[in-house]
Amino acid sequence: MPKNKKNVQAGLAGKIIIAMPAMKDSRFQKTIIYMLEHNEKGAMGLVLNKQLGEVTLSDLFKQMNVEIKGLNNNMPVYFGGPVETERGFILHSPDRLYGQSKTVKGGFALTATTDILKSIAMGEGPSKMIFALGYAGWSAGQLDQEIMKNAWLHVEADEKLVFCGEQEKAWSMALKKLGVSPELLSEGFGTA
Repeated sequence: MPKNKKNVQAGLAGKIIIAMPAMKDSRFQKTIIYMLEHNEKGAMGLVLNKQLGEVTLSDLFKQMNVEIKGLNNNMPVYFGGPVETERGFILHSPDRLYGQSKTVKGGFALTATTDILKSIAMGEGPSKMIFALGYAGWSAGQLDQEIMKNAWLHVEADEKLVFCGEQEKAWSMALKKLGVSPELLSEGFGTA
């Protein structure tokens, strides 16, 4: 047993957490979440594989009266998490950075300003991206407690997982990256 149990999971920023099969909260069942921050104050991440129905980025641009000149019309919008669901976040490749872009661990960038939206609408956005509304947030120690109760696993992030998008496929891919078969995971939580 580690001496400093309080900080067992410190440092998940830049990694992906994977919901265990027994996740009871339907908002997070079979999700993978890219962790933007994780420290003594709490944690923040974006759900990467839960689309908001049939909503596309083009649909949002039309609602915002943003002229679309070069956008892939089928780019889905994702449920980033249940916190601030009216706020948009774009996790993207760092090949295009904007004034308020923040580089995050794992070789990605996060932008939440309109300059990136205009660039995307013109067909000049980053080469890889995911647009999410809302984010997943945890208070101080909350995520650590959930991990100790076996609600989440974690794995190193990579482009293949971050930009996969497909819920079932991304979840299975993340587990397989750990060497875990989804079919063999226990449905119950517990500790030894």
